[in-house]
Amino acid sequence: MEELLVPGLGQVRVFLKNDDNKPRKLKYNLGHSRLLTFGGAYSNHIRAVAEAGARHGIETIGVIRGEEHLPLNPMLARAVACGMTITYLDRASYRRKHTEEVLAGLRARWGEDVTILPEGGSNAAAVRGCAELPGEIDADPYDVICCPVGTGGTLAGISAGLPEGKRALGFAVLKGGGFLEGEVARLQREAYRRTWSNWSINLDYHFGGYARSTPALDGFIAKYRVEPVYVAKMLYGIVDLARQGAFAPGTRVVAVVTGQPSTPVAV
Repeated sequence: MEELLVPGLGQVRVFLKNDDNKPRKLKYNLGHSRLLTFGGAYSNHIRAVAEAGARHGIETIGVIRGEEHLPLNPMLARAVACGMTITYLDRASYRRKHTEEVLAGLRARWGEDVTILPEGGSNAAAVRGCAELPGEIDADPYDVICCPVGTGGTLAGISAGLPEGKRALGFAVLKGGGFLEGEVARLQREAYRRTWSNWSINLDYHFGGYARSTPALDGFIAKYRVEPVYVAKMLYGIVDLARQGAFAPGTRVVAVVTGQPSTPVAV
């Protein structure tokens, strides 16, 4: 792992773990013949499911929020090239995609045997995959693992897999993300029939909402060349909290850089 070298951290040290959490979420979700899942037009989750389907011979269906736009953007074009069938759901229906009414309609169209994964892939099986992450950190002793939080699955798993005495801190990328605390607890209960108290979510670094930004965040992204939607908000939050003294002197933080392992991070 590389160390993030940013002025003003004092005695707090921040190490970067590049980790593509999408395969982790899918690892225990692939024992099915047909998978249907949801995402926006630029969803990394849609791409990851399509690629996994191509590798493992699984039929995949992507339900995309909104209307069709042609030509397809590179993300959806990649999904189609991997064999995924793309369909669309109007935004009003998409907001109700978790309801039995919408799910029944999808099963009627695509078959009762289709396995439906939630948006972002966060379910009990995904939590079990993400729980393996802490055990793969072979760096010097650390105190805190941080990750961005969109749907809660990665944080739920990291928390469940932490060694005794460590804690996990998530950074919500959504405005009004208080509901994510309930989601993390729900996912842990579904995966393990229990919850952990070694985690928390910071709600103060959403910068206006999902995929939103501010001049301050834009400057941080440009300087450190980090992924803007998830990773930048987490790293900005870690740096800001460290400068405020929120971490005890000597704290060693591992920041999970989600996305492709090749995500460029300047140090």
